[in-house]
Amino acid sequence: METRVALVTGASSGIGLATVRRLSAAGLSVFGAARSDDRLRDALSPLVAGGARIGWKATDVTKTDEIHDLVDAVLDRFGRIDVLVNNAGRSGGGEIGALPDQLWDEVLATNLTSVFYLTREVLGRKEMVGRGWGRIVNVASTAGKQGVVFASPYCASKHGVLGLTRAVALEVVRSGITVNAVCPGYVETPLAVRVRQGYADHWGRSEQEVLDEFVGKVPLGRYSTADEVASMIEYVASDAAASVTGQALNVCGGLGRY
Repeated sequence: METRVALVTGASSGIGLATVRRLSAAGLSVFGAARSDDRLRDALSPLVAGGARIGWKATDVTKTDEIHDLVDAVLDRFGRIDVLVNNAGRSGGGEIGALPDQLWDEVLATNLTSVFYLTREVLGRKEMVGRGWGRIVNVASTAGKQGVVFASPYCASKHGVLGLTRAVALEVVRSGITVNAVCPGYVETPLAVRVRQGYADHWGRSEQEVLDEFVGKVPLGRYSTADEVASMIEYVASDAAASVTGQALNVCGGLGRY
């Protein structure tokens, strides 16, 4: 793994940052992307100080020109991209009858269209295809397999990620490139805090009450950790997972069972 390079979006916190840490510890060079350069610097500088080979670039993954510049930056810095982790995402929802157009458009653009943009850019360069080895890992959600109340934009976007994953996996299956989705359930991240706050406000309840209800749905009895999700990403990005492709793999404490 020492010569391989991973590009991870949403790398400044949560699952993305945990993935950067895991892949770096496994010997990869890692390039992180997120909207804020300051947050990327704060999150990733300590890893660089510890000897990790890490670069980063502030990027809005909903914009094709910034996606193009991001891939250029990775290739300029490390010369190749072996692993692409499409992790950038956002929450968003509400009662369907009152959802504004802008919210729907922004959730779909961030969670789904950006996965298409970046996958198209990386595969379109033919660099990964020409080498005959690659891993594309899309971070979806158990909400991509089932409905979640008041979360129709989020559910629609994550269902779309699974469809895109399966289609692209079949397209490149003979090229040595695998394409998989990892589906977290409830994971303790900054995004999860915002989701709980949103439900608490909507239901007129405390955030602790919402947390207790959510935890009660999980057979394991707790949220998953970002590192547990990152460990699955690390696995499907490895040589050991060469025959795993087109899959949607849950990391959810039993919340989703298909």
